[in-house]
Amino acid sequence: MSTLELTKDNFNEVVEQSPFVLVDFWASWCGPCRMFAPVYDKASEANPDLVFAKVDTEAQQELAAAFEIRSIPTLMIIRDRTVVFSQPGALPAPALEDLIKQARALDMDEVRRETGQDAKAAEEG
Repeated sequence: MSTLELTKDNFNEVVEQSPFVLVDFWASWCGPCRMFAPVYDKASEANPDLVFAKVDTEAQQELAAAFEIRSIPTLMIIRDRTVVFSQPGALPAPALEDLIKQARALDMDEVRRETGQDAKAAEEG
C-alpha cells in the first residue's frame, strides 16, 4: 500500500476509518527525515494491512501544532483513534519493525481502561 499524505482536511477521516495508522511527521529540508523515508516506505510494503501516512509539517503547520510536534521526524502510532506511541527521531528498520509488532500486540481494551477512554465513551453513550 502506498503512503497517504495527511492534511487537516483528511486526517480525522483516515484515523476514524482505519484501526491502525502510523504517521510520519516530516519536512523536505530535514536530513534525518530523508534518511528515515526509505525505512518507512519499506515497512509500509511489509505491512500492507496497516495505514502508513505522512504529514508534511511545513504544509500542515496547524496539524503539526495540534499534535505539539517539536522535532522531526516524529513517528506516531494511532490505534482505534488512540495515540499509543509518539516519539521524535529516525528509527532503524529493525526498531521500526519491533515497534509495529509491539503496537499490534497491545490490548486496546486495556489501553482504553488505562487512559480512561472507556469511561468517557460510556458517558457519551
